[in-house]
Amino acid sequence: MFTQDGTPTSGELEQFAKEFKQRRIKLRFSQTEVGLALGYLYGNVFSQTTICRFEALQLSFKNMCKLKPLLMRWLEEADTDRPFGSESEKLEAKRKRKKRTAIEVSVKSVLENEFCANPKPSASEIGILATNLGIDKEVIRVWFCNRRQKEKRLTLKETKEHGKPCSGEQFEEEAPHDLDDMTSLA
Repeated sequence: MFTQDGTPTSGELEQFAKEFKQRRIKLRFSQTEVGLALGYLYGNVFSQTTICRFEALQLSFKNMCKLKPLLMRWLEEADTDRPFGSESEKLEAKRKRKKRTAIEVSVKSVLENEFCANPKPSASEIGILATNLGIDKEVIRVWFCNRRQKEKRLTLKETKEHGKPCSGEQFEEEAPHDLDDMTSLA
């Protein structure tokens, strides 16, 4: 899958980026931690953004080719669980953060319905939801915070596009236009 001059093909880079991301997540390293570890190993810290862009194939082909061998070596080091020198304790401490929670589609549907009814549930309402859904209260609290932020972004986007906020209620209140009325305007 390499060209004659030893350069990887775009397909090979794409496959490596996908495998790299999966292994990084499995090893429970954040993109930031990978960038810091690369800095320790090679003397040049890479940003979280660079690692993210590598995984998303958003770097130039040339930069992808340059970064690939460094990430391959990092994976070898991480797989063998060899410490990265004195920085290892700092990285170990950072890795103890809680793993990202995956929410099932059925649970997400229930949460969406609850959000429509009440976007700011009280602590006791969150507790009841947590018990009913079998999910940690903190996960539900964070989900509602994130969902409110998403709603805020959507509202801002609609305001910019249309000059005023748009909600389903505004459109329902308007009477439907009759085609006969439209033809009389012409």
